[in-house]
Amino acid sequence: MRSGCRPLIEDKWSLHVISMLDAGPRRFSELKRGLDGVSQRMLTVTLRNLERDGILVRTVLEVMPPHVEYQLTEMGVALHEAVKPMIAWGRENVAEVERSRAAYDTRTVAER
Repeated sequence: MRSGCRPLIEDKWSLHVISMLDAGPRRFSELKRGLDGVSQRMLTVTLRNLERDGILVRTVLEVMPPHVEYQLTEMGVALHEAVKPMIAWGRENVAEVERSRAAYDTRTVAER
């Protein structure tokens, strides 16, 4: 990796946002409601980074009051296709991962 180049997917929310936008354009509030646990600031940073990388486009709709929508670009759609198996794996295995984490946490607390 070149010096100064940051990873494409560097946070835990990017794949979730990309997955949600695969269904079509979404407003900020829709994304926020669909992402349990994300702060407004973290969602804003994630959206800005994805827009900067060319993964999504931000469109201001000229209505009253103004609305902003986010939509995947062609590159974003291609990225979603590439990571779709990872997203599916995560959904299928979330319960097992949570059990593993709980077992690990119990063991490490007992060892202290």
